[in-house]
Amino acid sequence: MGSADIVPGVSGGTVAFLMGIYEELIHSIKVLSGEVVKLLIQGKITRAISKVPFQFLIPLGTGLLLAVLSLSKTIAFLLSHYPLFVWSFFFGLVTASIWVVRTRVKSWDLHDYGAMLLVSIFAFILVGAVPVETPNNVFAIFLSGFVAICAMILPGISGSFLLVIMGKYEQILTALNQRDMLTVSIFMMGCVAGLAVFSRLLSYLFAKHHDILIASLMGFMIGSLRKVWPWKEVVLTRVNSHGDIVPVVENNILPILNDPTTYICIGLAIVGFGVVTLLDRLQSTKEHIGDIHDKAFATTHKKAVASQKAGKI
Repeated sequence: MGSADIVPGVSGGTVAFLMGIYEELIHSIKVLSGEVVKLLIQGKITRAISKVPFQFLIPLGTGLLLAVLSLSKTIAFLLSHYPLFVWSFFFGLVTASIWVVRTRVKSWDLHDYGAMLLVSIFAFILVGAVPVETPNNVFAIFLSGFVAICAMILPGISGSFLLVIMGKYEQILTALNQRDMLTVSIFMMGCVAGLAVFSRLLSYLFAKHHDILIASLMGFMIGSLRKVWPWKEVVLTRVNSHGDIVPVVENNILPILNDPTTYICIGLAIVGFGVVTLLDRLQSTKEHIGDIHDKAFATTHKKAVASQKAGKI
């Protein structure tokens, strides 16, 4: 998730969705930012600690942090020197994600298809938005964290890309690389506030409107394909704070078929598609084994209860 969130246009939420931990993630965030905080305010520290899902959050948080700290420079380098290859791989990842996630809708109906279409159009327009300049102050950094974290836990919409649109991506990435803890801390406070608000909304929607929410999340991923399409034509550029020329507005174009690079890109997209498919099959196998184990345990338990009753008779 951390590796995906670093790349503008790719969502860590998509990874969580594929690994089957998305709903658990939303629930854990809701508990952590609600019930746990309430108990701490009441002075019930021991009870608050007992409510924290450490077995889930510690490995997840550790992985996120390690990826962000260790891979931010690597991914920045790859995006700078080999953008076509990076986007090709992630295009395959996102495309496969859409194919896999469709099975999470229990029963498709007209409302689900309509929600998916509308959200796809919205996401398509959003990822084509032109980056804007925002103030370089505490509130702007806090707000960027609040908005970006909401997108980071949404499959298909990249928090990093929203940072690009808000003109904050480069600043936050530089702060991470230079260990500017003041900027990072303000940004993280915005993230925490955003998680507290948005997790409750998603938790409610999962409970009350599961299928239409999944269809909408698929729509976000479909619309995001506009951003991760590898072949682009730069229309407008600007000079960043380091004096480098960076693209601002790009149009998607068709690949050149007689270019050997095109076939490398197609190969990387296929690899990305295969990675997601493999992860999904591993997750499905794990869930299937878990179901078998649960059924076997239930059967054994029933037999034991029946034997005890027979013994008493």
